Amino acid sequence: MTQQTHLATATDAPVCDPATATTRSLLGYGVLAGPFYVVVSLTEALTRDGFDPSRHSWSLLSNGDLGWIHVATFVLTGLMTIAFAAGLRRALRPGRGAVWAPRLAGAYGASLLAAGAFRADPAMGFPAGTPEGPGQVSWHGLLHLASGGVGFACLVAACLVIAARFSREGRRGWAAFSRVTGVAVLAAFAGIASGAGSPATVLSFTAAVVLAWAWVAALAVHLYRRAGA
Repeated sequence: MTQQTHLATATDAPVCDPATATTRSLLGYGVLAGPFYVVVSLTEALTRDGFDPSRHSWSLLSNGDLGWIHVATFVLTGLMTIAFAAGLRRALRPGRGAVWAPRLAGAYGASLLAAGAFRADPAMGFPAGTPEGPGQVSWHGLLHLASGGVGFACLVAACLVIAARFSREGRRGWAAFSRVTGVAVLAAFAGIASGAGSPATVLSFTAAVVLAWAWVAALAVHLYRRAGA
């Protein structure tokens, strides 16, 4: 290969500018956050003594001798979600939702930090030795529930804002996916917050959480591919 051919090939190669590289790096945290939270939580749920996935929400894993693992999981997931929100702001602008979708996603990330700082109260026999039933509600339990309420409300709103943007762009599949995710999260959180402890309610809430993280990861991948295109 001659020197001129080599230079031409190097010049023609696609180059990712620093701004695009930063955007993609931040969006990458959206790909990682959900799988990290789900895998760690599921591993805990299957290995912690006395934990029953059909009766106990994952937030209860913050209690007990190994509760620090779930607290750390909340914190790290929250930080990754906030980083994703920063990438979302860069990837969506300009256009509909470029302001509020990142703010709402960032607020959800902040709520995860708060959920780690304020643990859910022991309940329904977990950790082992805890009396059956909902148990007493402490100040940090109330703050945990409040942070969850604010966080999930912001997540639902972010889904709907993103759905509106995709609808305007003619991306009907993405719009439908976003709306279904938002409605599912809203319904599932309303059920769990009502105090209903039936297996159907608990498992529906867990499924909605997994769906929400799948949506975040899919959205991050979609925008990653569009960045710089």
